Amino acid sequence: MALIALAADKGAPGVTTAAVALGAVWPRPVLVAECDQAGGDLVYRLPAAQPDGDADGGMLNPSRGLLSLAATARRGLRPDQVAEHCQRLVGGLDVLVGVTNAEQAQAMTWLWGPLGRAFAGLAPVDVIADCGRLGAAGPLIDLMHEADLVVLLTRATLEQVAHLRERVAALTAELRGGPPVGVLVLADPRDFRGSIAEVDRILAGVRGRAADAAQGPPPPDVSVLGGLALDPKGADLLSGSWGGRLDRSLLIRSAREVAADLVGRLPAAPPGPQPARQDVPPAPRQAEQPPQARQPPQQGPQQAQQQGPHVPAGGGHEEGRR
Repeated sequence: MALIALAADKGAPGVTTAAVALGAVWPRPVLVAECDQAGGDLVYRLPAAQPDGDADGGMLNPSRGLLSLAATARRGLRPDQVAEHCQRLVGGLDVLVGVTNAEQAQAMTWLWGPLGRAFAGLAPVDVIADCGRLGAAGPLIDLMHEADLVVLLTRATLEQVAHLRERVAALTAELRGGPPVGVLVLADPRDFRGSIAEVDRILAGVRGRAADAAQGPPPPDVSVLGGLALDPKGADLLSGSWGGRLDRSLLIRSAREVAADLVGRLPAAPPGPQPARQDVPPAPRQAEQPPQARQPPQQGPQQAQQQGPHVPAGGGHEEGRR
């Protein structure tokens, strides 16, 4: 199915939180994969589910994930190998745990291209890859070339948008002939639409820069896709147990809108019955400034509480209600 590469420039503002929040409300089978070269956070933030249910099974295993997958992939990597290295969070969301430090990532630069191709072939499961902070001409470009969509996160501050503007110009030059690039704004709900419009205005000036820089394949399209609510309280609720409070949080309500829009930009799911959609599983904590939200970015979410996606060995997908 589809691969969505989620990343940011300087500071990587909330990429892991955004990846898990989107995975929690994704309307199709989904896997969240940690591909941050600086080291993943899920092992330290989220509890693992017991093999036979949703109860807390302790910590995620840092040795089972990208590290164990890399050890088996040196002779080739097939999509059906990925599921053998996934783990399940309490609440139902499946994850591929990343490396624990940057030194491990330095020995795995060869993996990103094959991994991107394996993710793209993991039918019927979509993959949201948490790529963390992007550097200059890093090996993650090989993974991004295999993606259906590259999504960059930014906060609506002058310094972050300025860094993002330069990153977009460099990235579109590196991704010539590759997937489109979208931008999500982490926006204060008090000025949600205004912040998104301002970022769109600032980025408009760099959209044609890569096209004029050199001959060759066309640069990818760049668009501002919308925003996620800057909601620290909602992020703090994504910590291992959830319910109506989390389901009504501004973060999750905005994530539902973004997830629906992103899926609409991706290849259609294959014909046949699709599993019921989950509600919000646990996700990471994130320390930010206290919100002063008055108006949510969209209407209230559904109230049903369901189990999240399950990617068993062989790349299949099952899920059911709690």
